Amino acid sequence: MKPLVVALKQSCVLTIVVVSLLPQVLSQTVDVHAKPITDSDITLMRQDVQSIKNQVITDTMNFSEKEAAAFWPVYKEYAAAQYTIADKRLIVITDYAKSLDKMDDTTARSLTERMFAVEDETLALRKDYFPRFERALGAKRAAKFYQVDNRITEMINIQIASEVPLIP
Repeated sequence: MKPLVVALKQSCVLTIVVVSLLPQVLSQTVDVHAKPITDSDITLMRQDVQSIKNQVITDTMNFSEKEAAAFWPVYKEYAAAQYTIADKRLIVITDYAKSLDKMDDTTARSLTERMFAVEDETLALRKDYFPRFERALGAKRAAKFYQVDNRITEMINIQIASEVPLIP
């Protein structure tokens, strides 16, 4: 099996595991007896996801030594900025879960506007980093990286969205 296919399958499995834990995290009450997921658990899961993302990027991009030397430092900063945005997304999703049963128009508007802000920040990050990736790889290779990055991000977002219930 091609390394990309294996890596994508691993990414899907890990995403499913992470997302399957989301409802337990978001719906915990004092009656829950299971050990809640800690910040260190989330950190470990993120490291696993990042490791898989790095492998998918490596397998898909087939960097030369020169490209790798230029790409990975930029990507490390980019990934750190992505995590900052992901933290904001998680806060919005957590607030949504806490408000779901008592959702009113004001709360719905606020949560929607906050999610728009997260999406705007994500797009702004991608636009801000493109020139840096372009310098490292050239425009065509930078565009390919963005295709790969977008596909991974969309897979994760679809998994998360499938676990978040619609407003009643």
